[in-house]
Amino acid sequence: MNPIAFVLALAPILWLVVMLLVFRWPAWKAAIGSFVISCALAMAWWGMPAGQVATASLEGFLMALWPIVLVIIAAVFTYNLCVSTGAMDVIGQMITSISSDRRILALLIAWCFGGFMEGMAGFGTAVAIPAGMLAGLGFAPIPAVLMCLLANGVPTPYGSIGIPTVSLAGLVGLDAARLASVQMLQLAPFFLVAPFLIVLVAGSGSEGRATVSERLRGVAGIALASGASFVAAALAVATFVGPELAVVVGSICSLGVTALLGRRAEASGHLDARFHAACATGEPLTARRALTAWSCFILIFVFLMGTSKLLPAVNAYLVRFSTTVSVYSGPDPATLTFSWVNTPGVWIFIAALIGGAIQGARPAQMASVLVATVKQMAPTVITMLSVLGCAKVMGYSGMISDISAFCIAVAGGLFPVVAPWIGMVGAFVTGSGTSSGMLFGPIQQQAADALGCDAYWMVALNSLGVAAGKMLSPQTLAIGLAAVRVSGKDAELLRAVLPYVLGFLVAMSGIGIGGALLL
Repeated sequence: MNPIAFVLALAPILWLVVMLLVFRWPAWKAAIGSFVISCALAMAWWGMPAGQVATASLEGFLMALWPIVLVIIAAVFTYNLCVSTGAMDVIGQMITSISSDRRILALLIAWCFGGFMEGMAGFGTAVAIPAGMLAGLGFAPIPAVLMCLLANGVPTPYGSIGIPTVSLAGLVGLDAARLASVQMLQLAPFFLVAPFLIVLVAGSGSEGRATVSERLRGVAGIALASGASFVAAALAVATFVGPELAVVVGSICSLGVTALLGRRAEASGHLDARFHAACATGEPLTARRALTAWSCFILIFVFLMGTSKLLPAVNAYLVRFSTTVSVYSGPDPATLTFSWVNTPGVWIFIAALIGGAIQGARPAQMASVLVATVKQMAPTVITMLSVLGCAKVMGYSGMISDISAFCIAVAGGLFPVVAPWIGMVGAFVTGSGTSSGMLFGPIQQQAADALGCDAYWMVALNSLGVAAGKMLSPQTLAIGLAAVRVSGKDAELLRAVLPYVLGFLVAMSGIGIGGALLL
């Protein structure tokens, strides 16, 4: 255990923390600084040749570009195109037409639709869009954002077509489907609890004097079914297909169950009138109009499922269109596999183009939206390139090993208790589940090897912590407040969400040590 090496190895991460939280630099600028520091330290302290630093960086850049950046741009392009064609307005109208009870609406919008947006696009859309919709229905701004934060944290490891989990698994050399399954098992209790918390917040609005039992009355069963249907479907998909569509399918199942039970509760007339919300009606909905609005997302679902391992013949044929290379010039290089056809980003782009045509978008409109999307996501792309480059340099140089050795020496057998907190810090600082996994996933894996724990369990604990850190991230808070057109309330929102995050983290520590002892 070398304390000096530990502190120096932490320097790129500490730089990121200080620049983001103290000096409030943009994430892309802070990430570039972390990358530069990691390269300098790798050569100066760890004695890594410049050529190896360069090829390690290149490996990280290539891993970021394909498939991470591809999926990010494709997913956000799909959403932006649906906004441009008016499809998102139709989808919002469909959801708000199901019930007039504010608690059920909160479940439908924040939990179900928010989970769907996280699975499809991520990067703040799952907070911004539902929060804006809730505020438009008359919810107070802070509670509206709080509900979306509570809903958004849990599915974050599977956001943007599973990119956080796929990237993490690829970085540490684990099977993505098995890692996704273990993550979902760890997250299951929080999938069940989150809908109840959303209902309690939704029922506290203007009816602040309503007791907990009054806020849950008539909808407790709906909240339980909403969470259970989500996690059951997501677990099945994560286990048998992989992480890409886990929360997409889970949110759709949850939306169907919640809508069915919500309509039944509405028709029964037993819902408390104090929780009524006035919903504006738009142009009458028809089946054709609804299918047109959902066309992009339906096609994404069909393409990704149709090319997955559920259809082995199709999957095996498409796997042939790939290239495997080794980029790093030093000892024990990893191999990168580039799937040129059967990768989520390609299918999402194809689905968006076909779906956009169905919605009436002309080629010029699609091109304009794509250009705007690339400009919009440019800072995120730079951040991903820098973070992945930094992670690869830190890993190959031995910096990750020194951090891991120090943490294990200090925490010992209790390391699984703090493992989720490490993941939380990564998501809190960067605002990204993907970045947290890239920075700290290798540390969790090396800790598992040193302690003789199951690597899948330990690495998954990083993603478990991400679910808490995402709710607390200053970037996420800012996105939510901007969506409800409120400024200067960051501290108030932070105070509102902090008790939930701390409760989650305590439970996550218990799950971490319990699983490590049993496995």
